[in-house]
Amino acid sequence: MESRADLLIAQGRLARRNGDGNAARDAFAEAEAESRHAHDPPRRAVALAGLGQIARDQGDGAEALRHYRAAAGIWREQANPDRLAHTIRHEADILFELGRAREAEPLYAEALALYRANRETNPLDLANAIRGYAILTQDKGAREEAIGLWREARELYQSVGVEAGAAESSRRIGMLERA
Repeated sequence: MESRADLLIAQGRLARRNGDGNAARDAFAEAEAESRHAHDPPRRAVALAGLGQIARDQGDGAEALRHYRAAAGIWREQANPDRLAHTIRHEADILFELGRAREAEPLYAEALALYRANRETNPLDLANAIRGYAILTQDKGAREEAIGLWREARELYQSVGVEAGAAESSRRIGMLERA
């Protein structure tokens, strides 16, 4: 049976897809409060991640980071490596966007380790985590490692038919090989 928090989370996701960030934020905030009062950590973590995504969409990296960190803490307590990997990958992306690559790097490494340890990992999730780590690796000048990461990302993007990801990977490989 769906809880009230589930319905609010679904409402938040729909509002976000429809471009209504304020309605999405309100729905996720209500879902977070509802699940906190119901002592339902998994739903609370999902609502917090939704709040983080809305804050990120609205250009508030610090607020997004706060929500994703809270969600990651819940997934650590719940021992849910798949959700933890996804959440900390977003946390790493935000840190990198905020110019905090040193803080992002161990989170990317942890997310990749968690994804790779699970045979059921969605290839797109793994590709997206590799992409973020490859950009960071490229930016810090580790050319050969970055090329290897971009090749792996390209294969994964191709395997799931995400042509934009495969094309970006190929473009970056070419650029690194010419450098």
